[in-house]
Amino acid sequence: MMSLYNELTQACSKEVTLRYSTSFFRAVNLLSPSIQQDIHNIYGFVRFADEIVDTFHEYNQEKLLSQFEKDFYESLKNGISLNPILNSFQKTIRKYDIDTSLVDAFMRSMKMDLHKTQYSSKEEYEQYIFGSADVVGLMCLKVFVEGNNNLYESLKGSAMRLGSAFQKVNFLRDIKNDLDVLNRSYFPQVDLKNLDKKSKEEIIKEIQEDFRAAKAGIIQLPSVAKLGVYTAYSYYFELLVKLKKTEPSKLLETRVRVNNFMKTYLFCKSYLKVKFNLI
Repeated sequence: MMSLYNELTQACSKEVTLRYSTSFFRAVNLLSPSIQQDIHNIYGFVRFADEIVDTFHEYNQEKLLSQFEKDFYESLKNGISLNPILNSFQKTIRKYDIDTSLVDAFMRSMKMDLHKTQYSSKEEYEQYIFGSADVVGLMCLKVFVEGNNNLYESLKGSAMRLGSAFQKVNFLRDIKNDLDVLNRSYFPQVDLKNLDKKSKEEIIKEIQEDFRAAKAGIIQLPSVAKLGVYTAYSYYFELLVKLKKTEPSKLLETRVRVNNFMKTYLFCKSYLKVKFNLI
């Protein structure tokens, strides 16, 4: 009956993706069925850690995060966990021999979110993004290349830049919530409460450079992953376009979104580009 338990825990990770991000869920469904579950397993882990630091304000977040991390390493040691999200995640870590230093870096950034509200230097900012986004891209890349270490090494830089681009777009989109609810400001030496056009343009330019570097790696991805990753890239790039067109003051009042019609259009466009090798 062990297989039944494992199937159940994997279903929990998949449900986490569906409940928390329908856009990401759709992108995962465009991956080869052989790797979809492992990406759900990674997402479930990072989502739960993120929820601890962003949502569970009425509880001892530091204690919860510390226990979550401890339980992960116990699950890795034992090959099983009664926490379904951790059980699924540790199986993916073992299956693809994912370096636990990536998990350590991710958890460090989550711990920073518990206490740090301002990122005053570029070094601090880059350290946070590396742990909160770049390493997640590297974990996923391990799954995408299916054990091809040479390909993994050649695409590491692009995967990290894609993770950075996604995270920075999230920062720009979520300025209102980060400031009003979480009291956080990630962009160094930028007064987000009084965000001006020049500062916003500099942030946009930085993100565009990340996207440009990331695209070079997407082109080289195996077919099992290319459509799903390129579709996610297209969605976030469109979100960046909308953010670029939005006045700085408006970003402090509302959360910019890509509507469902545009999401469908982007999927069709991405499908055709990948199918006919046009990216």
